[in-house]
Amino acid sequence: MNEEEILKKLEVDEHYYGKFGKKYLSNSDISTLLKNPLALHTPQKTIPAFLIGGYFHTAILEPDKLKNFKIVESSTRNTKAYKEISGGELCLLRQEVDQIELMVDKMMSNTVCKDLITSGDVKYEVPGIKEIEGMMWKGKADIINHSERLIIDLKTTNDVEKFRYSATKYNYDSQAFIYNQLFGYEMLFIVIDKNTHQIKVCECSSSFYEKGQRKVQEAVAQYELFFNSKDFDPNQYFKTETL
Repeated sequence: MNEEEILKKLEVDEHYYGKFGKKYLSNSDISTLLKNPLALHTPQKTIPAFLIGGYFHTAILEPDKLKNFKIVESSTRNTKAYKEISGGELCLLRQEVDQIELMVDKMMSNTVCKDLITSGDVKYEVPGIKEIEGMMWKGKADIINHSERLIIDLKTTNDVEKFRYSATKYNYDSQAFIYNQLFGYEMLFIVIDKNTHQIKVCECSSSFYEKGQRKVQEAVAQYELFFNSKDFDPNQYFKTETL
C-alpha cells in the first residue's frame, strides 16, 4: 500500500485502533513504553472520563456519529436499571450527556473557538503517518486548520487551572511533538473545564515540544530494547534511581 492508501484506511476508526493501526506507534503508546513496555497494545479499560471526552469530541467534530453512544436514564452506574440496560458495557448517563451538551454550547458560542474550529480551510479527524526517531508513528488530528496553519486538539479537564500539570502527566507534550512532525503545523490545545466550563487556549512553547521529543526518544529506546534486541531478557531488566 502507498501512503495515500494507508491514510485512507486509517480514516476508519476500526482500522486506526485495530490490528492495522497497531503496526504504527502512537502517542497513546508513550506512557506504556515509558512505564511497562511489555504491556504494549494491551487493551485499556474504558473509564467514564474517556467516554465523556469521546462524546464531547464527537458532538463537535462528527455529530452524525453520536448515535453510536448508548445513553442510560439512570442517576448512577450502580442502579439495577443501569446494569440491566448497559449489559455490562460502560455507558453514558443522561446527566453526563446534558453536561457535555452544555460544554459544547459554551465552546461553540465562543467566537474565537468557533472560528478556529469551523472557519476557513478546516479538516476533522485527519490521520497522518511518518518516521520519527527511526520508528513509524501515526496520529489522528482533531482539527487541521490550514488557513491558520494550526493543528487543534480539544481537551476536557477537571481543573483548567491545572492543565499545565495535566499536559505533562498525560503526555500532551509528546503528542504536540509527534503531531507537529506528522502535519507540519504548530499545535494548539483548546481546553474546557468540565466543572466550571471555563475555556483556556494553550499554545506550545519550544521547551514543551523539546520535552515531548525527549519522551519520544526514550519511548523508542525502550521499544528497541524490549522488542528488537535479540538477546534481551526482560526478566533481567530493572530500573535504577538515586534517591
